[in-house]
Amino acid sequence: MTSPNAARVSPWGWLALLAASVATYFFGLGSPFAPTNGDEMVYIHIARLTALSDHWLPLVSDLANMRNTKPPLLFWQAMVAGDWGQNWSLFALRLPSVVYTLLTTGLIAVVTRRITGNLRTALLAGVLYLLFFSTFRYGRVYLTSGPETFWFCLPLFWLLWLQADQPRNNGPVTLGRGAFTAMGIAMGLGMAYKSFALVAPAAAALWCAMVWCSPLPAWRDTLRSTVGVGWSATVALALFAVWFALDPDPGAVWKEFVVGENAGKMSGEHGYWHAALFGQYPLWSQLLAYPENAGLLSLLVIGWAGTEARAWLKRPNSERVAPTTRILWIWLLVWLVVFSLPSQRSARYVIPAMPVVAILMAMSWDKVARPWLWATWLLVIPALGVMARVGWVMGEMQIASGIQVAMTLVAACAGAASVVAGFLIKSWAKNATLTSCLAVYVTFGVMTAPLSGAEAGYDYSVQKAMKGQRVAVPNGFTGQYERFHFVLPHSAVVPYDAEGRNTGAHKPDLPPDERLTYLLDTFDAVVWLQDRPDRMQPSCLPQCAVLGSRWHVKSRHKSGEVTLANVWQPQEWLFRREWLLKKLPASSATP
Repeated sequence: MTSPNAARVSPWGWLALLAASVATYFFGLGSPFAPTNGDEMVYIHIARLTALSDHWLPLVSDLANMRNTKPPLLFWQAMVAGDWGQNWSLFALRLPSVVYTLLTTGLIAVVTRRITGNLRTALLAGVLYLLFFSTFRYGRVYLTSGPETFWFCLPLFWLLWLQADQPRNNGPVTLGRGAFTAMGIAMGLGMAYKSFALVAPAAAALWCAMVWCSPLPAWRDTLRSTVGVGWSATVALALFAVWFALDPDPGAVWKEFVVGENAGKMSGEHGYWHAALFGQYPLWSQLLAYPENAGLLSLLVIGWAGTEARAWLKRPNSERVAPTTRILWIWLLVWLVVFSLPSQRSARYVIPAMPVVAILMAMSWDKVARPWLWATWLLVIPALGVMARVGWVMGEMQIASGIQVAMTLVAACAGAASVVAGFLIKSWAKNATLTSCLAVYVTFGVMTAPLSGAEAGYDYSVQKAMKGQRVAVPNGFTGQYERFHFVLPHSAVVPYDAEGRNTGAHKPDLPPDERLTYLLDTFDAVVWLQDRPDRMQPSCLPQCAVLGSRWHVKSRHKSGEVTLANVWQPQEWLFRREWLLKKLPASSATP
């Protein structure tokens, strides 16, 4: 628990830090470079085509074997947020995820205050949750973690709220059928964003929390909890099953989602135990799921866990753990155990339990040893240094203005100054860890701002000229061509590197120069990426016209492209030109 002296600390500094963290979630929300992963564009693609169909169901996709990849609630959210294609922007599509994440943050703070009676601890828990990289990456963009985390947290937060009123170690609270029904609806809505399979960790955590929140639960309480949680799980599954009732093609939902997306993760080519011990997703890797989700705060989470383990081992047998604390630990462990069972394991699967990590860390924040803070700074300082260097190079390449470069350097220096202050002033050390982590997120947003605004895309005259035109675009990774619908919103975008339902890869074996010629002959226009650092103009000149140009940031590098010799020269491996090209009539080409 937090030390008594912490209760007398003014909360205004923590309120300011929480407000700054919340503001950071909106800063650069519409940027194509916001931290995410490739799946976001796949989901946006399905949502956009479903919206264009003017039907809620069935889901529509041009990607091969990528249609019923998630339940429809995720896509309906985007369709409504984007006004059925009328307001189709990254900011609009991502905003609901941020709202869900902030609602979860509010619940974390309220429940922590209820458990501890300490406002400072409550605010700290909210800040920690927002600074976890899994929250910033998956609870901010158009993915499922923000909504699912909120809905799966509600039942256990409700239980914690009620249990905080009970006398210490007085057993589980008594819930009526209506409460279990409401919990089932909450779990069902979470499943409707992600998967029916999540009923397992959600129901198991709720049952264990209700049964084991007192050391020796009576058999009647156990039976009541079992029946109640069973009813909640039934309600949740019934709510999820509405998808099958509403979809015109329930057979495809079963084949693509139930069998393909879920059952496939319980099998392995070489057998379950071989995969569990020696495969790509070994069992031991899941033990690091919570630190991995914490990102820059990962070492801090490891240090906190070690401190808690030592305290637990030294705890006298006569000392009883508060029911609320027991619920939190059960929640954390059940999610970890359940998601160690599938043959495919990922730290992302336990993201709905990250609010518990934030609460427990906040409750024992004063016990974290300083060496773990120093270790965290060893992650923060290089991150700030690299971003400052990239921002400086962007200024040299005239990608960013002088003011934009200065803002990047100021943000990075502010984070570094916070670390220095934490090292010199003992009382500031823990605060410095949080403010410097926040500075990394702010610096990244400022650094990528020159690549994210309207001026970084194709201007309106180009977009107007391309209206209704068939434009061939690169793909790179599954569904990534979808991003061109935001920069050429009125064009018929066709990927030339992707296998899909209505398209295929276009002459991928041709040499680049010949392939570009082929694409210009086939399509109205082509988006072409600079293939060599020394080639400053497209090879098709003068037989083609450059309609527009913008900067492309390389995200996938071949072996040997980034080395110790050139890591400080990002202009050599990070930035390339992207050209929008159109073939000229033979009579217009300059000899």
